[in-house]
Amino acid sequence: MNATLDKILHVEDEQDIQEIVRLALESIGGFTLETCTSGQEAIVKAPEFGPDLFLLDVMMPGMDGPETLLALRENPLFATTPAIFMTAKVMDGEVRRFKEIGALDVISKPFDPMSLANQIRAVWSQHND
Repeated sequence: MNATLDKILHVEDEQDIQEIVRLALESIGGFTLETCTSGQEAIVKAPEFGPDLFLLDVMMPGMDGPETLLALRENPLFATTPAIFMTAKVMDGEVRRFKEIGALDVISKPFDPMSLANQIRAVWSQHND
């Protein structure tokens, strides 16, 4: 796993959440963010952007977050790129399933924009020690 976390590819279909996450991660967190509105868009943009981390909404039309992650994993560049899911429905069984397909953790919605960057850094640190 890459030791530094700078570039995050965020996949989210709701524009208001996209804007809050952009504010939380770019303005407050100092990350470079690429936002995609669908799994298909993420698959196209990821190779050019070269993210250190995927931040994926779980429920999206078309490809959902887990399907998007599995599709991204098919590209050798992203076979081990860490991922965090964001969802309003956090159930133990689902969290376990998300971790089985390669997620580091799950952040529940609604989230606190002021602490989102630190939450992501904390998850990252746990898995880079």
